[in-house]
Amino acid sequence: MEQKTVNVNGIIVAVIESNDLIITDPQSALDFLATIYYYENCQRVALYKEAITADFFNLSTGVAGEILQKFTNFKMKLAIIGDFSSYSSKPLKDFIYECNRGNQIFFVEDEQKAIEKLASALQ
Repeated sequence: MEQKTVNVNGIIVAVIESNDLIITDPQSALDFLATIYYYENCQRVALYKEAITADFFNLSTGVAGEILQKFTNFKMKLAIIGDFSSYSSKPLKDFIYECNRGNQIFFVEDEQKAIEKLASALQ
């Protein structure tokens, strides 16, 4: 796992890249966000999609909702970095679109975009 923090005008963004799964279920998501908050004192995190279970991207499993609820409950903003064009599910595409219209969860194509979205998101 590769971790760094970026400071954008006083807003700290943690950027996490990993070839191993970090988030596999709601409990691992909770453990992850608690770790980021405790060690980085940060409530904005960019995470590459490879670190998230594939079940997350199959909305019928309910995993995405359960995991994102943890981030929302703890007011942790999340940007998921990756190429989402290979997903053909209309519900997933609609979900990504709606998330990107909000202020809490973002799906972006690269790290720079993730940092920009997280740094400019309202508290």
